[in-house]
Amino acid sequence: MVIVTTIRRAVVTLPAAELGPDNPLPPLRPLDEVHRIEERDKAGLPRDMARQVGHEPLRSLLPLRVRDGYDRQRAPRDIDALVLENDRLEVTVLPGLGGRISSLRHKPTDRQLLYVNPVFQPADFALNGAWYSGGIEWNIGATGHTTLSCAPLHAARVPAPDGGEMLRLWEWERLRDLPFQVDLWLPDGSDFLYAGIRVRNPHERPRPTYWWSNIAVPEERRVLVPADEAWHFGYERRLRKVPVPAYDGVDRTYPLNSDYAADWFYDVPDGQRRWIAALDADGHGLVQTSTDVLRGRKLFVWGSGTGGRRWQEWLTEPGTGGYCEIQAGLARTQLEHVRLEAESEVSWLEAYGPLDTDADGDWPAVLDAAEARLEAVLPRADVEAAYAAWRDCADTEPGETLSTGSGWGALEVLRAGWKLPGTPFAESTLADAQAPWLELLRSGSFPEPGLVGEPGETLVAPPWRDMLETAPATPLAEYHLGIAQWHAGDRAQAVRSWERSLPGAALRWPSLRCLAVADLESGHLARAADRYAEAFAELPGGSTATAALGREAIAALLTVGRVPEARGVWERLDEATRSRGRFRLIEATLLLAEGRSEEARGVFESGFEVPDLREGAADIDRLWSRLTDDPLPARYDFRMRPTPTD
Repeated sequence: MVIVTTIRRAVVTLPAAELGPDNPLPPLRPLDEVHRIEERDKAGLPRDMARQVGHEPLRSLLPLRVRDGYDRQRAPRDIDALVLENDRLEVTVLPGLGGRISSLRHKPTDRQLLYVNPVFQPADFALNGAWYSGGIEWNIGATGHTTLSCAPLHAARVPAPDGGEMLRLWEWERLRDLPFQVDLWLPDGSDFLYAGIRVRNPHERPRPTYWWSNIAVPEERRVLVPADEAWHFGYERRLRKVPVPAYDGVDRTYPLNSDYAADWFYDVPDGQRRWIAALDADGHGLVQTSTDVLRGRKLFVWGSGTGGRRWQEWLTEPGTGGYCEIQAGLARTQLEHVRLEAESEVSWLEAYGPLDTDADGDWPAVLDAAEARLEAVLPRADVEAAYAAWRDCADTEPGETLSTGSGWGALEVLRAGWKLPGTPFAESTLADAQAPWLELLRSGSFPEPGLVGEPGETLVAPPWRDMLETAPATPLAEYHLGIAQWHAGDRAQAVRSWERSLPGAALRWPSLRCLAVADLESGHLARAADRYAEAFAELPGGSTATAALGREAIAALLTVGRVPEARGVWERLDEATRSRGRFRLIEATLLLAEGRSEEARGVFESGFEVPDLREGAADIDRLWSRLTDDPLPARYDFRMRPTPTD
């Protein structure tokens, strides 16, 4: 057999916003994750689901930083891509943006099987902020979109099971400290893209694990999945069992039949083949299937309400059509985390390709016909055989490097001496961010910066915390130790470490800010405002932390009614910062606190956009409701759930 599959470099040019710098302030406060459920809903869950819902939910973003430096000023930009192609499919992968599959084109019919976003527009949907819509994304870590959404992955050529080439993507997931890989290949003559996926736990203790493959498809579809029931989750944070396809008298397998954004986690029976499809009115579309380890299937809809429509416009270009997501994961729902035993791994195989079958009609009959058609074009046994063949290649060392990810995996491998066949984390990938930690590892001391600069990122895992505790107690080492202690839940020790770091510190504001957050969390609001004011006053001119710290300081000062001091912080911000959408919203809040409600309303009337508006956030509509009883203008309506007046 002649293998004709190729992997080539390419460039995708899109109207794209700049990602900008990460927020330099360590995220010490708890997550504002919207995917949590009421305690009353946990009582009726199946035993395994209840156990996994309560299994080590993520409580902190550390050691990562928040990515909130992006804007909404789009200009044509070149994005590096890798194209995997055979005679049937053309697959475009963006290794620098989370390894996202941005396009999956079926060549014989010239049909695009995915929703392809015509722009690159980050929005605040990932656990750590920046995320973008469209294509197939690989979500690892914890409930929500991965922190690697807009980050580069390692990529290389690897021999495929059939002797051709496959594309390997891999990285070190830092929230759970787990390496993972995604191997993509196209068997010769196949209409299906295969993805072999593996998550490894090299640690001596079990780790919580999370994985969902999210597939964006046009929303003018019917979603088929072999289930008669689903767990419905809305942004009211209620989880309830509902029938499929009809709920409240409406067939919810048509995405636009829902008014508000919602998740439908399908309860696929044990033993049933795992698959989900999204088909148009003519019966054409995409099907995803997998080996049984990937048990969960889900539909996410934005809904037909004004808030859902506004989000659709926000994430792309108005008038370009909306999307929904069909998804597949390790658990029944995204509220769960699965236990991965020490020194073990979990792996599975997924397949993506076209499906042609009638989507309309009686649910059981439609499902029977669709499953029969899937079995004809891709037998379940073939998927199992492909998985077995891929497992023999999963440890194969990569060949030509096609993209380079971060150096954090290399640092962890150096620290622990792990052997991870197939996913090398080379010392050559170490960069400036890892340099002080490499010195700590090799010399036992944490280097002090000069008078100019910022403290850098903090590692918080127990081995690094242990090293910080035994390192010379310099101001910067104490600062980082305090963050690691805070992450471990030892808040009293963290406060003592930050207090010890202040005398003689070249940079006092980082520890002052951490102490201010500790005061907020313990209810000492006035002292928190004092420390925020002191930290902001000590910032050197031109610091990249000015905007982030100013934003927090204004909020803390307003909380305790110190409005003139909040205005003083505002006045110290440069004009470029004050003109940003987030700070226009802050300006309106400040004006209202000063009793200048008409001027605050004028901010709304002049128009602004908050690039990092958080999924499910109500910042804008809450402020608007304090200003007026008028309806919220459509441009500011991002509501994802019914309000009491609906």
